[in-house]
Amino acid sequence: MDLTPIQHVPTQYCFPAINSSCIKGMRSRYEYNIMSVFFSLLSAWTVFLNLLVIISISHFKKLHTPTNLIILSLAVADMLVGLIVMPIEATRLIETCWYFGDTFCRLFLTMMGLLFTVSLSNLVLVAVDRFVAVCHPLLYPQKITTTKTFIIVSLCWFYSSAYSTAIVMSISHKKYACYGECIIIVSSDWTVINLFLSFLFPCTLIITLYLRIFYVAHQQVKVINSLVKGGKHLNDGSVKRTSERKAALTLGIIVTVYLVCWIPFFILSLTENTGMASTTAYILLWIMYINSGLNPLIYALFYPWFKIKSVKYILTFRIFQPASSRVNIFTNHHS
Repeated sequence: MDLTPIQHVPTQYCFPAINSSCIKGMRSRYEYNIMSVFFSLLSAWTVFLNLLVIISISHFKKLHTPTNLIILSLAVADMLVGLIVMPIEATRLIETCWYFGDTFCRLFLTMMGLLFTVSLSNLVLVAVDRFVAVCHPLLYPQKITTTKTFIIVSLCWFYSSAYSTAIVMSISHKKYACYGECIIIVSSDWTVINLFLSFLFPCTLIITLYLRIFYVAHQQVKVINSLVKGGKHLNDGSVKRTSERKAALTLGIIVTVYLVCWIPFFILSLTENTGMASTTAYILLWIMYINSGLNPLIYALFYPWFKIKSVKYILTFRIFQPASSRVNIFTNHHS
Protein backbone atom coordinates (compact mmCIF):
# COMPACT_ATOMS: atom_id res chain seq x y z
CA MET A 1 0.00 0.00 0.00
CA ASP A 2 1.42 3.36 -1.09
CA LEU A 3 1.52 5.68 1.91
CA THR A 4 3.25 8.53 0.02
CA PRO A 5 1.55 11.74 1.10
CA ILE A 6 -0.40 13.51 -1.61
CA GLN A 7 1.06 16.91 -2.38
CA HIS A 8 -1.58 19.60 -2.13
CA VAL A 9 -1.40 22.21 -4.86
CA PRO A 10 -2.73 25.49 -3.51
CA THR A 11 -5.58 27.06 -5.47
CA GLN A 12 -4.60 30.25 -7.24
CA TYR A 13 -7.01 33.07 -8.00
CA CYS A 14 -6.98 35.77 -10.69
CA PHE A 15 -7.52 38.42 -7.99
CA PRO A 16 -6.61 36.95 -4.58
CA ALA A 17 -7.84 40.03 -2.72
CA ILE A 18 -11.36 39.71 -4.13
CA ASN A 19 -13.70 37.06 -2.74
CA SER A 20 -15.57 36.57 -6.02
CA SER A 21 -12.36 36.13 -8.06
CA CYS A 22 -12.14 33.43 -10.73
CA ILE A 23 -9.82 30.50 -10.14
CA LYS A 24 -6.64 30.82 -12.17
CA GLY A 25 -5.85 27.84 -14.37
CA MET A 26 -2.52 26.11 -13.81
CA ARG A 27 -0.09 25.79 -16.73
CA SER A 28 3.39 24.33 -16.76
CA ARG A 29 6.28 26.59 -17.75
CA TYR A 30 6.76 24.49 -20.92
CA GLU A 31 3.10 24.83 -21.91
CA TYR A 32 3.15 28.55 -21.13
CA ASN A 33 6.24 29.16 -23.31
CA ILE A 34 4.99 27.06 -26.24
CA MET A 35 1.63 28.85 -26.31
CA SER A 36 3.27 32.28 -26.01
CA VAL A 37 5.65 31.64 -28.92
CA PHE A 38 2.95 30.08 -31.11
CA PHE A 39 0.40 32.87 -30.69
CA SER A 40 3.08 35.57 -31.05
CA LEU A 41 4.25 34.10 -34.36
CA LEU A 42 0.66 33.67 -35.55
CA SER A 43 -0.15 37.28 -34.74
CA ALA A 44 3.02 38.62 -36.40
CA TRP A 45 2.45 36.44 -39.48
CA THR A 46 -1.14 37.67 -39.88
CA VAL A 47 -0.11 41.31 -39.57
CA PHE A 48 2.83 40.91 -41.96
CA LEU A 49 0.90 39.15 -44.74
CA ASN A 50 -2.05 41.54 -44.65
CA LEU A 51 0.31 44.51 -44.52
CA LEU A 52 1.80 43.29 -47.82
CA VAL A 53 -1.69 43.31 -49.36
CA ILE A 54 -2.47 46.77 -47.95
CA ILE A 55 0.79 48.29 -49.22
CA SER A 56 0.41 46.63 -52.63
CA ILE A 57 -3.09 47.91 -53.30
CA SER A 58 -2.39 51.35 -51.80
CA HIS A 59 0.88 51.89 -53.67
CA PHE A 60 0.44 50.55 -57.20
CA LYS A 61 -1.86 52.64 -59.39
CA LYS A 62 -2.80 49.62 -61.51
CA LEU A 63 -4.45 48.09 -58.46
CA HIS A 64 -6.72 51.05 -57.76
CA THR A 65 -9.94 49.31 -58.82
CA PRO A 66 -13.31 48.88 -57.07
CA THR A 67 -12.69 45.18 -56.44
CA ASN A 68 -9.25 45.78 -54.93
CA LEU A 69 -10.67 48.56 -52.74
CA ILE A 70 -12.92 45.96 -51.11
CA ILE A 71 -9.96 43.58 -50.77
CA LEU A 72 -8.02 46.44 -49.14
CA SER A 73 -10.82 46.94 -46.61
CA LEU A 74 -10.85 43.21 -45.87
CA ALA A 75 -7.06 43.20 -45.43
CA VAL A 76 -7.25 46.12 -42.98
CA ALA A 77 -9.81 44.23 -40.89
CA ASP A 78 -7.68 41.06 -40.99
CA MET A 79 -4.55 42.99 -40.03
CA LEU A 80 -6.32 44.53 -37.02
CA VAL A 81 -7.37 41.04 -35.95
CA GLY A 82 -3.70 40.04 -35.92
CA LEU A 83 -2.54 43.30 -34.35
CA ILE A 84 -5.16 43.75 -31.60
CA VAL A 85 -7.53 40.82 -31.18
CA MET A 86 -5.07 37.92 -31.37
CA PRO A 87 -2.59 39.21 -28.74
CA ILE A 88 -5.33 40.10 -26.24
CA GLU A 89 -7.23 36.86 -26.83
CA ALA A 90 -3.99 34.88 -26.52
CA THR A 91 -3.21 36.59 -23.21
CA ARG A 92 -6.64 35.68 -21.89
CA LEU A 93 -6.24 32.08 -23.06
CA ILE A 94 -2.71 31.63 -21.67
CA GLU A 95 -3.29 33.39 -18.35
CA THR A 96 -6.84 31.96 -18.03
CA CYS A 97 -7.83 35.32 -16.50
CA TRP A 98 -8.98 38.72 -17.71
CA TYR A 99 -6.81 41.37 -16.04
CA PHE A 100 -7.83 44.44 -18.03
CA GLY A 101 -11.05 45.48 -16.30
CA ASP A 102 -14.68 45.85 -17.33
CA THR A 103 -14.33 48.94 -19.52
CA PHE A 104 -11.54 47.46 -21.62
CA CYS A 105 -13.52 44.22 -21.83
CA ARG A 106 -16.39 46.09 -23.44
CA LEU A 107 -14.01 47.87 -25.83
CA PHE A 108 -12.40 44.57 -26.75
CA LEU A 109 -15.73 42.86 -27.42
CA THR A 110 -16.83 45.87 -29.45
CA MET A 111 -13.63 45.68 -31.51
CA MET A 112 -14.14 41.95 -32.10
CA GLY A 113 -17.71 42.50 -33.25
CA LEU A 114 -16.65 45.41 -35.46
CA LEU A 115 -13.93 43.45 -37.27
CA PHE A 116 -16.03 40.33 -37.81
CA THR A 117 -19.00 42.36 -39.04
CA VAL A 118 -16.79 44.40 -41.36
CA SER A 119 -15.24 41.24 -42.78
CA LEU A 120 -18.62 39.71 -43.50
CA SER A 121 -19.88 43.00 -45.01
CA ASN A 122 -16.84 43.12 -47.28
CA LEU A 123 -17.51 39.57 -48.46
CA VAL A 124 -21.06 40.59 -49.35
CA LEU A 125 -19.63 43.52 -51.34
CA VAL A 126 -17.18 41.17 -53.07
CA ALA A 127 -20.06 38.90 -54.08
CA VAL A 128 -22.09 41.84 -55.42
CA ASP A 129 -19.04 43.23 -57.28
CA ARG A 130 -18.30 39.87 -58.95
CA PHE A 131 -21.99 39.34 -59.73
CA VAL A 132 -22.18 42.59 -61.69
CA ALA A 133 -18.78 42.02 -63.36
CA VAL A 134 -19.59 38.50 -64.57
CA CYS A 135 -23.34 38.64 -65.11
CA HIS A 136 -23.65 42.25 -66.35
CA PRO A 137 -20.21 43.14 -67.77
CA LEU A 138 -21.49 46.01 -69.93
CA LEU A 139 -23.04 47.74 -66.92
CA TYR A 140 -20.06 47.20 -64.62
CA PRO A 141 -18.03 50.35 -65.53
CA GLN A 142 -21.08 52.56 -64.97
CA LYS A 143 -22.56 50.84 -61.92
CA ILE A 144 -19.39 49.97 -60.00
CA THR A 145 -16.93 52.86 -59.72
CA THR A 146 -14.06 53.45 -57.29
CA THR A 147 -15.81 56.45 -55.73
CA LYS A 148 -19.07 54.56 -55.15
CA THR A 149 -17.18 51.60 -53.75
CA PHE A 150 -15.21 53.81 -51.34
CA ILE A 151 -18.44 55.37 -50.04
CA ILE A 152 -20.09 51.96 -49.57
CA VAL A 153 -17.02 50.49 -47.85
CA SER A 154 -16.90 53.49 -45.50
CA LEU A 155 -20.59 53.02 -44.69
CA CYS A 156 -19.92 49.34 -43.93
CA TRP A 157 -17.27 50.31 -41.38
CA PHE A 158 -19.61 52.89 -39.83
CA TYR A 159 -22.54 50.47 -39.72
CA SER A 160 -20.39 47.68 -38.25
CA SER A 161 -19.03 50.02 -35.58
CA ALA A 162 -22.50 51.27 -34.61
CA TYR A 163 -23.97 47.76 -34.62
CA SER A 164 -21.22 46.24 -32.45
CA THR A 165 -21.31 49.16 -30.03
CA ALA A 166 -25.10 48.88 -29.73
CA ILE A 167 -24.91 45.19 -28.83
CA VAL A 168 -22.19 45.62 -26.19
CA MET A 169 -23.56 48.84 -24.68
CA SER A 170 -27.10 47.44 -24.47
CA ILE A 171 -25.83 45.08 -21.80
CA SER A 172 -26.44 47.22 -18.71
CA HIS A 173 -24.52 44.82 -16.50
CA LYS A 174 -22.66 41.57 -16.94
CA LYS A 175 -23.59 38.47 -15.03
CA TYR A 176 -20.20 37.24 -13.88
CA ALA A 177 -19.75 33.67 -12.80
CA CYS A 178 -16.69 35.14 -11.09
CA TYR A 179 -14.51 38.24 -11.20
CA GLY A 180 -11.71 37.98 -13.76
CA GLU A 181 -13.50 36.94 -16.93
CA CYS A 182 -14.66 38.85 -19.99
CA ILE A 183 -17.97 37.61 -21.33
CA ILE A 184 -21.40 39.05 -21.98
CA ILE A 185 -24.77 37.39 -21.83
CA VAL A 186 -26.68 38.59 -24.90
CA SER A 187 -30.44 38.94 -24.57
CA SER A 188 -32.75 36.77 -26.64
CA ASP A 189 -33.85 39.82 -28.69
CA TRP A 190 -30.27 40.61 -29.72
CA THR A 191 -29.66 36.92 -30.43
CA VAL A 192 -32.52 36.87 -32.95
CA ILE A 193 -31.44 40.18 -34.52
CA ASN A 194 -27.83 39.02 -34.73
CA LEU A 195 -28.90 35.68 -36.21
CA PHE A 196 -30.61 37.46 -39.08
CA LEU A 197 -28.25 40.41 -39.69
CA SER A 198 -24.93 38.65 -39.09
CA PHE A 199 -25.68 35.15 -40.30
CA LEU A 200 -28.79 34.25 -42.29
CA PHE A 201 -29.11 37.30 -44.53
CA PRO A 202 -25.45 37.87 -45.53
CA CYS A 203 -24.61 34.17 -45.89
CA THR A 204 -27.74 33.47 -47.96
CA LEU A 205 -27.03 36.49 -50.16
CA ILE A 206 -23.39 35.50 -50.71
CA ILE A 207 -24.21 31.88 -51.56
CA THR A 208 -27.07 32.88 -53.89
CA LEU A 209 -24.94 35.41 -55.78
CA TYR A 210 -22.03 33.00 -56.22
CA LEU A 211 -24.27 30.20 -57.44
CA ARG A 212 -25.53 32.61 -60.10
CA ILE A 213 -21.98 33.80 -60.87
CA PHE A 214 -20.63 30.30 -61.45
CA TYR A 215 -23.67 29.35 -63.54
CA VAL A 216 -23.18 32.34 -65.84
CA ALA A 217 -19.41 31.77 -65.92
CA HIS A 218 -19.99 28.16 -66.97
CA GLN A 219 -22.24 29.31 -69.81
CA GLN A 220 -19.61 31.84 -70.94
CA VAL A 221 -16.91 29.16 -70.95
CA LYS A 222 -19.06 26.97 -73.19
CA VAL A 223 -19.53 29.87 -75.63
CA ILE A 224 -15.81 30.71 -75.70
CA ASN A 225 -14.86 27.05 -76.18
CA SER A 226 -17.23 26.79 -79.13
CA LEU A 227 -15.63 29.89 -80.69
CA VAL A 228 -12.14 28.45 -80.22
CA LYS A 229 -13.15 25.14 -81.77
CA GLY A 230 -14.65 27.05 -84.66
CA GLY A 231 -11.29 28.73 -85.27
CA LYS A 232 -12.60 32.20 -84.45
CA HIS A 233 -10.38 34.85 -82.89
CA LEU A 234 -11.20 35.91 -79.34
CA ASN A 235 -11.81 39.62 -79.00
CA ASP A 236 -10.84 41.80 -76.05
CA GLY A 237 -14.29 41.36 -74.54
CA SER A 238 -13.87 37.60 -74.34
CA VAL A 239 -10.43 37.97 -72.75
CA LYS A 240 -11.85 40.48 -70.28
CA ARG A 241 -14.64 38.08 -69.29
CA THR A 242 -12.06 35.32 -68.77
CA SER A 243 -10.15 37.60 -66.40
CA GLU A 244 -13.34 38.49 -64.52
CA ARG A 245 -14.21 34.80 -64.12
CA LYS A 246 -10.75 34.05 -62.72
CA ALA A 247 -11.13 36.92 -60.23
CA ALA A 248 -14.57 35.60 -59.28
CA LEU A 249 -13.11 32.11 -58.70
CA THR A 250 -10.29 33.44 -56.50
CA LEU A 251 -12.59 35.62 -54.43
CA GLY A 252 -15.12 32.79 -54.31
CA ILE A 253 -12.47 30.62 -52.66
CA ILE A 254 -11.80 33.37 -50.11
CA VAL A 255 -15.52 33.63 -49.35
CA THR A 256 -15.85 29.85 -49.04
CA VAL A 257 -12.86 29.54 -46.70
CA TYR A 258 -14.23 32.38 -44.57
CA LEU A 259 -17.67 30.81 -44.27
CA VAL A 260 -16.21 27.38 -43.47
CA CYS A 261 -14.14 28.95 -40.67
CA TRP A 262 -16.89 31.23 -39.42
CA ILE A 263 -20.19 29.32 -39.58
CA PRO A 264 -19.33 26.56 -37.01
CA PHE A 265 -18.49 29.13 -34.32
CA PHE A 266 -21.64 31.12 -35.00
CA ILE A 267 -23.82 28.00 -34.81
CA LEU A 268 -22.17 27.04 -31.51
CA SER A 269 -22.65 30.57 -30.15
CA LEU A 270 -26.40 30.22 -30.74
CA THR A 271 -26.59 27.00 -28.75
CA GLU A 272 -24.25 27.98 -25.89
CA ASN A 273 -25.44 30.10 -22.96
CA THR A 274 -22.27 29.90 -20.89
CA GLY A 275 -20.41 32.81 -22.35
CA MET A 276 -18.56 30.65 -24.88
CA ALA A 277 -15.84 29.54 -22.49
CA SER A 278 -15.67 25.88 -23.53
CA THR A 279 -12.65 24.28 -25.19
CA THR A 280 -14.65 23.71 -28.40
CA ALA A 281 -15.62 27.38 -28.51
CA TYR A 282 -11.99 28.47 -28.11
CA ILE A 283 -10.87 26.14 -30.90
CA LEU A 284 -13.55 27.43 -33.29
CA LEU A 285 -12.80 31.01 -32.28
CA TRP A 286 -9.11 30.62 -33.12
CA ILE A 287 -9.99 28.98 -36.44
CA MET A 288 -11.80 32.24 -37.21
CA TYR A 289 -8.73 34.25 -36.21
CA ILE A 290 -6.41 32.07 -38.31
CA ASN A 291 -8.66 32.75 -41.30
CA SER A 292 -7.41 36.36 -41.19
CA GLY A 293 -3.97 35.12 -42.21
CA LEU A 294 -5.21 32.81 -44.97
CA ASN A 295 -6.52 35.38 -47.45
CA PRO A 296 -3.07 36.73 -48.45
CA LEU A 297 -1.92 33.15 -49.08
CA ILE A 298 -4.87 32.67 -51.43
CA TYR A 299 -3.90 35.86 -53.29
CA ALA A 300 -0.35 34.52 -53.61
CA LEU A 301 -1.58 31.21 -55.02
CA PHE A 302 -3.91 32.68 -57.64
CA TYR A 303 -2.41 36.10 -58.44
CA PRO A 304 1.14 35.74 -59.85
CA TRP A 305 1.62 39.52 -59.84
CA PHE A 306 1.19 39.54 -56.04
CA LYS A 307 3.80 36.94 -55.12
CA ILE A 308 6.22 37.62 -57.99
CA LYS A 309 6.17 41.37 -58.52
CA SER A 310 4.30 43.26 -55.82
CA VAL A 311 5.85 41.46 -52.83
CA LYS A 312 9.30 41.62 -54.47
CA TYR A 313 9.01 45.40 -54.90
CA ILE A 314 7.98 45.81 -51.26
CA LEU A 315 10.56 43.51 -49.66
CA THR A 316 13.42 45.01 -51.70
CA PHE A 317 12.21 48.56 -50.89
CA ARG A 318 11.87 49.37 -54.59
CA ILE A 319 8.50 50.96 -53.82
CA PHE A 320 10.49 53.98 -52.59
CA GLN A 321 11.94 54.55 -56.06
CA PRO A 322 10.52 57.45 -58.10
CA ALA A 323 7.46 56.53 -60.17
CA SER A 324 7.40 52.99 -58.75
CA SER A 325 3.67 53.37 -58.14
CA ARG A 326 3.13 53.54 -61.91
CA VAL A 327 4.90 50.26 -62.65
CA ASN A 328 2.75 47.80 -64.60
CA ILE A 329 2.84 44.88 -62.21
CA PHE A 330 0.71 42.83 -64.62
CA THR A 331 3.58 42.60 -67.14
CA ASN A 332 3.91 39.00 -68.28
CA HIS A 333 1.09 38.07 -65.90
CA HIS A 334 -2.66 38.06 -66.11
CA SER A 335 -5.00 39.14 -63.37
